[in-house]
Amino acid sequence: MPELPEVETIRRGIAPHLLGQRIDRLEVRERRLRWPIPLGLEQALAGQQIDSVERRGKYLLIGLERGTLLLHLGMSGSLRLLPAGLPAEKHDHLDLVLNQGQMLRLRDPRRFGALLWTTEDPLGHPLLRALGPEPLGENFDGATLYRASRGRRSAIKALIMDSKVVVGVGNIYANEALFAARVHPAHPAGRIGHERCARLAAVIQQVLTEAVTQGGTTLRDFLREDGRPGYFAQRLQVYGRAREPCPSCGAPIEQQRIGQRSSFYCPRCQR
Repeated sequence: MPELPEVETIRRGIAPHLLGQRIDRLEVRERRLRWPIPLGLEQALAGQQIDSVERRGKYLLIGLERGTLLLHLGMSGSLRLLPAGLPAEKHDHLDLVLNQGQMLRLRDPRRFGALLWTTEDPLGHPLLRALGPEPLGENFDGATLYRASRGRRSAIKALIMDSKVVVGVGNIYANEALFAARVHPAHPAGRIGHERCARLAAVIQQVLTEAVTQGGTTLRDFLREDGRPGYFAQRLQVYGRAREPCPSCGAPIEQQRIGQRSSFYCPRCQR
């Protein structure tokens, strides 16, 4: 699944090509995504200018003159900037055709992605209004994490992956941040003190910032908007490395399921 760094990489990649352009037309070949693409959206978008390309959590927000498109890539979605009129392939479900000869194409084999439309404040949309702070924003820090963790018996990994606590810390980056902070992923969240919460929050920001800089994580279902894979996977310390030696102490990396997700950690370094 594309995580926050991948979505931010896509946003930065497509924004210069979209801003200021007008939508010639929306071509929809498959409406049955995670939520059906609204009927009449083709007519609503035609002729509108693209004024902004923002991100909230893992949602791309494409601001138009009279509303906002909310785009989510789901489990396997990807975006391409292509010449308008290029024949569609299997799983190419929609094209946002621009007035200067390019189009933004959504490919989504599993159809868990979404394209929604609102004429209201997009941050008040039901899918966005309950989201926690952005991990790379000024509203997330150790104090925020400490307050959210009080009274929680759940694992700290589950807490930092809770989008109501902080958005966009997906499984890969949660594993990496917990390793860098030397915190065991199953450690009860409510038993982590101020100092460790501060260190973990800072490390989350560092890991995500580095991932954005490197272009996101290379996954089977994710390629950058220019077709080249991201590079952060080359720097992963524990994720996907079960039984390999810890890069810090040499102990074998262990794997267990926490909150229905695979967790990777060093039993010696992480407590």
